[in-house]
Amino acid sequence: MKTNRKKMVTMLVATSLMGTVVVACSSNSSTSNTASPAASSGSTSTTAPAGAAVTYPLKTDKTLTYWGELPGNLTGVKATHADTPFFQNWQKVSGVNIKFTAPPTNQTTQALNVLLATGDLPDMIEYNWQGDFPGGPEKAIKDGYILKLNDTIDKYAPNLKKYLKEHPDVDKQVKTDNGSYYVFPFIRGDDYLRVFQGPIVRKDWLDDLGLPVPQTIDEWYTTLKAFKEKKGATAAFSVVSVPRPFNELGNGAFASAFGVTRDFFIDDKGAIKFGPAEKGYKDFLATFAKWYSEGLIDKNFATADSKAMDANMASGATGVTVGNAGGGIGKFQPLITAKDPKGVLIGAPYPVLKKGDIAMYGQKDPANAPGGSVAITANSKNIEIAAKLLDYGYSDAGHMFFNFGTEGVSYNMENNYPKYTDLLMKNPDKLAPAQALSLYIRGNYNGPFVQDKRYIEQYLALQTQRDAVSTWAKTDVDKHKLPPITATPEESTELAKIMTDLNTLVDEMTLKIILGTEPVDSFDKYVEKFNSVKLSRAIEIKKASLDRFNKR
Repeated sequence: MKTNRKKMVTMLVATSLMGTVVVACSSNSSTSNTASPAASSGSTSTTAPAGAAVTYPLKTDKTLTYWGELPGNLTGVKATHADTPFFQNWQKVSGVNIKFTAPPTNQTTQALNVLLATGDLPDMIEYNWQGDFPGGPEKAIKDGYILKLNDTIDKYAPNLKKYLKEHPDVDKQVKTDNGSYYVFPFIRGDDYLRVFQGPIVRKDWLDDLGLPVPQTIDEWYTTLKAFKEKKGATAAFSVVSVPRPFNELGNGAFASAFGVTRDFFIDDKGAIKFGPAEKGYKDFLATFAKWYSEGLIDKNFATADSKAMDANMASGATGVTVGNAGGGIGKFQPLITAKDPKGVLIGAPYPVLKKGDIAMYGQKDPANAPGGSVAITANSKNIEIAAKLLDYGYSDAGHMFFNFGTEGVSYNMENNYPKYTDLLMKNPDKLAPAQALSLYIRGNYNGPFVQDKRYIEQYLALQTQRDAVSTWAKTDVDKHKLPPITATPEESTELAKIMTDLNTLVDEMTLKIILGTEPVDSFDKYVEKFNSVKLSRAIEIKKASLDRFNKR
């Protein structure tokens, strides 16, 4: 048994390390083009006064180039942007021809490295410049890859400029410490859209056993024991561990009951802490080690991927997990119902130690989620048209188009409410709603626009999904979560090295202690190791970044 556990630890830590290595590889890009009515008209580009309202469709015969990943929901449904109705219609409503190039799925960063090395850049690149580009957006501007957009937004993007002026809290998030705008951002337009993940539990089992919805760690223990002993749940608690062990617990679930997260957070005194180096994380590990030793946690938790998770839910092996309202409850509920028509999943509160307390942390994204944002490249010859094309998403018409698609096709107005048609929600080709939505809109993932709450109200078709979001929103995460701060290019390089070492140690410690290959008291040894790989320097960089963010 100890040998198997040791192998499991070694494999998982190795997997985590692999995830940190950037490997350049050749791009297997797909390139195609769809003509728009504007292209066939033979019209030419016109220049409007700077900052003036723009009329769409634009009158231009230019063809712009665009690089970005095809949405994952379309895997196996459409092979290219040009085959997808949304991207075809975007060209029609904007009046701009677009030649799309897509990196291979899940190889976006590697493909971007190759693209940048060629020096032959498209007009626009859709990428997470804030989180995934080494050195961050200021370095991307300094290196001559992307354009500093301040003047461009002033001249050609009146809709985005208006939105940011009316929402200073968002404006603060979408520019760098130096005040540089660098993308047309994806913005979650309502707090309700920012919370979508938390603990999930089998409500029908609770009712059968006469148990309440668990709130405290002690009640979760009682629940898991009852699920194992009286419901035959062989993996009573299970969660996806890809790409890191207990991946979904990274947002604070269960660990926050002990006053920590697996990441940096702000404590009650305003100081920045690294959760795995705090005593609360030791208490969390001790609790999970006990649960694992008693067979309450999936014995294969360290290698569980989404496929294994689906199987655990479908077979009735698991009654507690942590997941999303859409991709969690929405995916698991039909699997459970197929075997047990009375099976019901609900969202449960983030655990606490004392009944009546509010969890200190939980999942909540910032209003500006950096994925799906689009930069204009520094050497583009079509800056004005690119800016106007991208600014369309923030106009009234563009807002409806990005969130709901084309009226009469993907939605109808009913009592002044844009209701998705059966083409999306009950697709005649048997596509899941997430797939059908991605054919006609970008509201269900991201892009250069402001996301509309009315999308999620329809996407979460089950009342249990909508209730889960409301339940998960009741945490004190706003007091403790760091805002979307950015390091300087120099700090960013240094921090990346430190975090690789820190996260490797955290994963090793978490696995070894929970699996029982090392005692809980070995936690103190790991804390000493954290210091040797410069945890204190990482906290200094976070503090400096936070100070700069607060001064924006």
